[in-house]
Amino acid sequence: MNQKSMDQDSAQLEALGLKSEFERSMSFWENFSLGFTYLSPVVGVYSVFALAIQAGGPPMIWNYLLVGFGQFLVCLVFGEIVSQFPISGGIYPWSLRLVGERWAWISAWVYAWALFTTVAAVSVGGAPFLSQLIGIEFGNSGFIWIAIVMILISTILNLSGTRLLAQVAFFGFLCELIGAVVVGGYLLIFAKVNSISILWNTFSFGEGANYLPAFLASSVAAMFCYYGFEACGDVAEETPNASSAIPKSMRMTIYIGGGAATFVCLALLLAVPDINKAISGEDSDPVTTTLTQAMGIFGYRMVIVVVMISFLSCLLSLQAAASRLLFSFARDGMIFGSKYLNHLSKSNKVPVNALLITGLIPILIASIGHWLQDAVTTIISFASAGIYIAFQMVVCAALYARYHGWKPKGSFTLGKLGIWINVLALIYGVTAVANMVWPRTPEEPWYINYGMIFTTLIVISTGLLYLLIKKPHLQRKLP
Repeated sequence: MNQKSMDQDSAQLEALGLKSEFERSMSFWENFSLGFTYLSPVVGVYSVFALAIQAGGPPMIWNYLLVGFGQFLVCLVFGEIVSQFPISGGIYPWSLRLVGERWAWISAWVYAWALFTTVAAVSVGGAPFLSQLIGIEFGNSGFIWIAIVMILISTILNLSGTRLLAQVAFFGFLCELIGAVVVGGYLLIFAKVNSISILWNTFSFGEGANYLPAFLASSVAAMFCYYGFEACGDVAEETPNASSAIPKSMRMTIYIGGGAATFVCLALLLAVPDINKAISGEDSDPVTTTLTQAMGIFGYRMVIVVVMISFLSCLLSLQAAASRLLFSFARDGMIFGSKYLNHLSKSNKVPVNALLITGLIPILIASIGHWLQDAVTTIISFASAGIYIAFQMVVCAALYARYHGWKPKGSFTLGKLGIWINVLALIYGVTAVANMVWPRTPEEPWYINYGMIFTTLIVISTGLLYLLIKKPHLQRKLP
């Protein structure tokens, strides 16, 4: 990194009333890798493939293109904002400068709990893959302990500093991308058993307008794969030339991550040995069935090695994003325990206490599963919905600021198209959230059927209650 770039980054932060103590040692490609491994196409597709195909059949793949386009609009809005406000913590400092303290506080509260539950969800989701890798059957409690160990490993790696975080993220990106291309290519070349026409075959889900409910239900799987680009901005103060580099790395996360997810999904669909069993749920794990039949047990276990690296690097990126959010929150004195959370370690320049909290809370969430498996499932269901809601709070903030005269002044701007892209991003986001939380399983207990709505209301209402009683927005320290 040259001195001129350092001076420009420092001057931009000083103009925003900040002086960063972070180490700017994360290259452009490492910053992009952080977003990619957070998005983690392999984790996303493998985790929800069975649910998606049971909900909407093979045409569910088109959701990866539609959701990808919608999230790209959100990504463009974020790019304009981070370009002008390249501050660690992302959603909180952006909302703060676009609208004000109270909006920023509730945005950060929702996003923080979404990240905590996502860390728990990813760690719990990775446990069965490790079980398959080592060939030992674990019960529910065993999976919880594996999840806890994964979170502890992620925390230790994050505590080692930005440099190691960046290197592990880049290694995870390479492993995941190569794994996605190699496995997907192998399935398409050597294990393809279904015609490409199945991508338009709605099977027993109905045709035309009658298929729409199934298509919308299956779209939730694609939504699970298309966030993570915001993590590039969460470490803005650790990335040189952040104003121009981060909007670009955000867009690349959508391009490459979304492309990899779509490719992996396509390969699995065309290689599933019995598509009807996968759709009916008779084959409850079509990913394992497909990979073991195509590659054998040894080949499948090699794939699982890549999957476990993907899970771990995803956890690392999630936790890094959450810790920077907490640090940014605490730096302004806007959260309880701020005096403990607003420090960076002298040696590694990372927010140690914030990182410990972002490990402890997900461990507590996952540990509930020892006694109340349905409860932890309900809590984790908030993960995706919470992130999408927090995203739309930023999109709303940008639209509000434009209405009050804000004109983006960073290195990346959308020009006259900005207002229209902002409006379209909001329309997409609101419909996506509504689709995500829509109750679709009336046969399940109410706390499962209405799980996302229930947990979202709890998070927002507790945040509003704290805001009303403690008035943290009045405690902000910075100008």
